[in-house]
Amino acid sequence: MPLSVNFKEAQLSAMTLAKVGNPLRSETLRTSKQLCQFEDSEAELLTHSFLKSFRSLELHQLHHHSDLKNNELFGYACAIFDDNDSLLEQGAHIARHLHAKSNHPNIKSGDLCVSLIDDIVVAGNRVQAISIIKSESKVPFLQISERDGDLRLTTEQGIYPDKIDKGCLIIDHDREEGFVVYLFDKSGGNTHFWNREFVGANPVKNDDYLTRHYSKLCVDFAEKGLPESTLQEERMEVANRAITYLEETDDFDFEDFQEKALATPERAEQFASFKTDYEEETGSQLDDKFTVSRTEATKAKKRLKSRLKLDVGVEIRFSSGFIAKADQFLERGHDDEKDMEFVKVWFYKEA
Repeated sequence: MPLSVNFKEAQLSAMTLAKVGNPLRSETLRTSKQLCQFEDSEAELLTHSFLKSFRSLELHQLHHHSDLKNNELFGYACAIFDDNDSLLEQGAHIARHLHAKSNHPNIKSGDLCVSLIDDIVVAGNRVQAISIIKSESKVPFLQISERDGDLRLTTEQGIYPDKIDKGCLIIDHDREEGFVVYLFDKSGGNTHFWNREFVGANPVKNDDYLTRHYSKLCVDFAEKGLPESTLQEERMEVANRAITYLEETDDFDFEDFQEKALATPERAEQFASFKTDYEEETGSQLDDKFTVSRTEATKAKKRLKSRLKLDVGVEIRFSSGFIAKADQFLERGHDDEKDMEFVKVWFYKEA
């Protein structure tokens, strides 16, 4: 059963700040000398801004290859949860840890906010959380102010909530397993720096995770794993058959999936090879057996791309029902006179 996490009554109660540079570029680290002060109305805005990006993310837990206690963030988080008054001190430790890990040429300097948030409800219990966000880009904005009896327009640089680049939310639940952790990295680069090197977190491979990643694997296989000569409607049929298997099966079994969803030994062999490459690329093994998450299987069906996009500006969209019978209603060919490909769609009447 998915973990129930509710942010509706959450409230930011304390925050410490830092400016974190890249040591390779001799950029320094600056940390707060005292906790950030804000009004209650500002706390509400900050809470919403800091938590909005953590909704609907994959569940992670802090991890260390030798012992969980050796994960730096685990130690800092435990100290803050056990003594909220240590936020300033532990926030500085978190900033120093990030600065030490920012030793790659592609890592940008940025502003760091480490916040303590109260009243997050997990599995019916009110708990605290630590929000760690990093903004690597400043957004210009205009402000009209009054000065010397007249109005003046000034330009400021600030953090725009929708442009926060990286985030980590550590929720005080399941401490012995590495807490409940949510992560994001919107910078578009390799997430290994933030997720693995700084935070040190692994995804929780529950049924939701496995269903989600198998559905993504199925779609990616249809789009990228088949021979280049494969027609688009055939790719869509492969993806549709695979997603339909997930949608209609309670207990996933990889061998059964290969036989029923992939149909031919050739496709099964291609998919197995593609799965191995996917696991090596992501650094995460996918179990061969699990209980399918109905919620994630339904989401996968909705995300399935069922379209034929042509270079003349025409895009044809197909229903899943049509894809299964495309060989009856769709015809491809080549016109020698125009030296162009063509597509015919047969139908009885307009819907």
